[in-house]
Amino acid sequence: MNWVAKKSATAVAVRPSKPGPAASVIGARNLRTSNGLREFLDVLGDVGGARVLDLGTVWQSTISFLVDRGCRVSAEDLLRGWKDFLAAEEEQERAAPAPENGEKISSAVLMEKFLQSALQYPVRSFHGILAWDVLDYFDAAVVPVLMERLFHVLHPGGALLALFHSRPAEGFHRYRIMDSNTVELLAAPTLVVHAHVFHNREILDLFGRFRSSKTFVGRDQVREALFLR
Repeated sequence: MNWVAKKSATAVAVRPSKPGPAASVIGARNLRTSNGLREFLDVLGDVGGARVLDLGTVWQSTISFLVDRGCRVSAEDLLRGWKDFLAAEEEQERAAPAPENGEKISSAVLMEKFLQSALQYPVRSFHGILAWDVLDYFDAAVVPVLMERLFHVLHPGGALLALFHSRPAEGFHRYRIMDSNTVELLAAPTLVVHAHVFHNREILDLFGRFRSSKTFVGRDQVREALFLR
């Protein structure tokens, strides 16, 4: 872990990652009122020194906002890590002889292999997880494996905030917190292609082990879902 910021007794931990094109913003400012974020922060407010995991890219505004609220923040750019992992697997596959049975490794097995190095945190490490819309960019077959890991690193009573597109995303965006109920969407070069539109029943099945949920539907065809473990 690299400690990139420290404020009083509160700190931010960021997993090392390669700088990517997401850091360059394209297009005009796009602010979104987020009822889900407000509820997420209410849950964290009940915990002293709450630990938060951000699965998107690192933005100073998000870090500063959460640190100012007394949170300890870790960040892991899950989509970039997944893309780099798949690229390495493809390179290894090209270099290695084809298997005798001709079968390819299933996507679920690939996710299990990915998680041998990604999201390596102890059980119940975090009181809150900001998943943003990353689940939409994974094939539906691998999301249950990913959700199992996220469930285990979330503390009982903790909250996970996720966004789901009601139709294929028209562009790739990153998200950063501006205030307690405002998120800025930052258009960025496409890192991965939108993979799946999750319907309500699929979402409920994915989060079946969580004890409660709230959903907020926006005019931009994006649903915010807050799940409590």
